[in-house]
This record gives sequence, structure tokens and C-alpha cells, in this order.
Amino acid sequence: MLVFATLAWVAGGLLYDQQLWAPYACTIVAAYLMVELNNINALIRIYSRMVSCSFLALTSLAAFQFSSLQGSIAQLCFVAFYICLFHAYQEKRGAGWVFYAFFCLGMASTVFVQIVFFVPFLWLVLGRFLMALSARTFWASIVGLIAPYWFVVTYYIATDRLADFAAHFTEMARFSPLFDYSMVNEHQIITFIFVVLLSAMGSIHFLRRSFLDKIRTRMLFNVFIYVNALTIVFIILQPQHFDVLLKLMMVNTSILIAHYIALTRTRATNISFHFILAAVLFLTIYNLWIPSLIY
Repeated sequence: MLVFATLAWVAGGLLYDQQLWAPYACTIVAAYLMVELNNINALIRIYSRMVSCSFLALTSLAAFQFSSLQGSIAQLCFVAFYICLFHAYQEKRGAGWVFYAFFCLGMASTVFVQIVFFVPFLWLVLGRFLMALSARTFWASIVGLIAPYWFVVTYYIATDRLADFAAHFTEMARFSPLFDYSMVNEHQIITFIFVVLLSAMGSIHFLRRSFLDKIRTRMLFNVFIYVNALTIVFIILQPQHFDVLLKLMMVNTSILIAHYIALTRTRATNISFHFILAAVLFLTIYNLWIPSLIY
């Protein structure tokens, strides 16, 4: 899959477009962190690399996102956020790990400030699914979220650009009309529908077969399902942030569909795997070489 992903990026212009190297590097590091996320938390109850393979497949089929450094950084920080946050499972005194998790989220907000809208829901995740919400961890999350800005504001003061720093936060108040899909094309729409279908397949499979997993694993997958649903709603309401939100959605979806692919062995699911594989190949080619009709 790493070879497949690299070939997709090369076909998308990696070798002659210097601006693609930074997003590509972020994607590769994020894929490695997905391996660590799976290993640390035993997300798949058998030995499998399907989580990272699914992640590479999904990120490689959306060629229209290759040039988005903003989305790639946000995606990388989001994976790191999960790794740190899950260390705080049932640790109401685990302020350190919560601080690191929200520090990663704060780093993501420096390039995509709208990710802050997820924070209230992530506090619910911390309390409901991870059972780690306390006064200590709550304040640790706030300090972690704002900690990156201690360095950012120093940079803006040193460069005499405080107006730009203020403008960064005013972006949170800029909303386009709801359900305004004039800014997305059919490549984005078709890719989004495919990722939603994979998310639904993985979620339904897990909810039906979750009794086979440990309680901790169930709680973590509930986090992925919950956050993915929020991301889908965010995309539907505000398509102006489509590219970045789709990258966040791919993190959750790759884990859900990996669980489905790795742990199902019926005739129907084996057939569905081949359909998924064919769809990934088709969408990769479609997004790379077939021009959009909607601008």
C-alpha cells in the first residue's frame, strides 16, 4: 500500500511539484502513527496492518487533496491527538496525556481553527467513552489547547503581525450559507459518498459484532463512530471546509473499515472486499486523470 500511495502521489505530480512534498511527508508520518495507534490500543484483535493500509488507500484516492498542506497537517495532528487521548482511558488523574492530546489539537487549530468546534464534543468523549473527565483533565485540555498559541503569538509579535493573529480567530465566525454545495465538484461529492458508505459498513459491522471485542476496544470504536458522525454533519452543513474535514473523516473511517475487512470472512463480505478494492482503484484513476465538469 505504501508503494501504491507513492505511485498515486507521483502520478499526481509529486516529482515536479515541490509544494506536494510537505503534504506527502505529513501523510507518510500519519500512516506510521496509524500503525502505532493500532499497536498500542490493539484495535484489531488479530495481527493485521489493515488500519494503516486502509488509511493509505483512502488518502491516496483523493488526488484533489494532495496539495492541501493545511489538511495534511490537521490530519497528522488528529492522529497524534487520538494516540495521546487514549492513554488517558479511565485515568481521571491523567492530566498529562490529556494535555498532550489537546496540545496536538491546538497545533491543528493553528492551520484549521474551525477544529475548535469539535472541542465541546470531545469533552463528552472524554467523559462518556473514556471515563477520564475530571476538573484536573478538563483544565489540562484547555491549557493544552491554547499552549501552541504561546509560541504562535510570540512569532506574530516579533514580526509585527498581530492583526493577522486576530484575523485567524475571526475565521471561526465566518459561515457560508448552510448546504451550499456550489463550492464542491463531482470528484469531491463522489469521493465523499464512497467514504460515507465505508464508514457506514464499518460502523454497522462493529456494532453488530462488538461483543467479541474487549470493553476498552468497544469504547474506542464508539469514539471513532461518534467523531465520524460529527465530521459528516460538519461537512454537510459547511462544505466550504470539505477538503480538511474529509481528511479528518478518513482517519476514523480507515479504522472502522479495517475492522470490517480484517475480521469478516463470509462469502458476502469477501465479495464486498473485492468491490471496495475495485472502487479504490477506480476512484484513484478518476480523481487523478478525469477532469471535473463542475467548477
